Amino acid sequence: MTYEEIIERRRDFNIAGDKYKTLAQVDFDGPWVTPYQMSSRSPTGPVLIAYHWFDVPSIERYRHILKENGYMPGMTFNKVLERALVIAGKNRSDIYVTQAFHLIPATRSATIERKHLDYSFDAITRHELDGRRVISLGSEVTAVCRRFGIEHQPIDHPSARHRSVEEKAKALAAVVQRFAQGSDVAF
Repeated sequence: MTYEEIIERRRDFNIAGDKYKTLAQVDFDGPWVTPYQMSSRSPTGPVLIAYHWFDVPSIERYRHILKENGYMPGMTFNKVLERALVIAGKNRSDIYVTQAFHLIPATRSATIERKHLDYSFDAITRHELDGRRVISLGSEVTAVCRRFGIEHQPIDHPSARHRSVEEKAKALAAVVQRFAQGSDVAF
């Protein structure tokens, strides 16, 4: 499946009700599967799968920063990712970042039902992973990769609280380096 076809799948994906919004409904539709890919869309580098991108209230509050970057630079997730890339000697353009769930929760800290997570992963994410080296970020993403038989390297979510930014960055950097060195597969 081409990248453009995966974008179309993301655009067509929706779950009825008021729990979630599409990227178009929050004015973030674009030539990407997720706004992370404004800067992290390597066709051959390792794929990092996050849980989901953002929530509606945070998008409204930080729209100007998100429109420029596709992510929030000061968040723990991004501090860990940036530090890991420095340690690995890589840039955001050397990796591909996506998420398991491709809708926007209507509220902060909303719970995404497992059936909705699986529906999104099956409709969109799994098509991004074909022939790629995959890093699953956190337990929810690791579990969905297992349910779908996706070969992956599990790692703590960058926002996990039980370790320092530096510890999490070193662990992520080691996997990124290992996968980047052997990255002979293409998307």
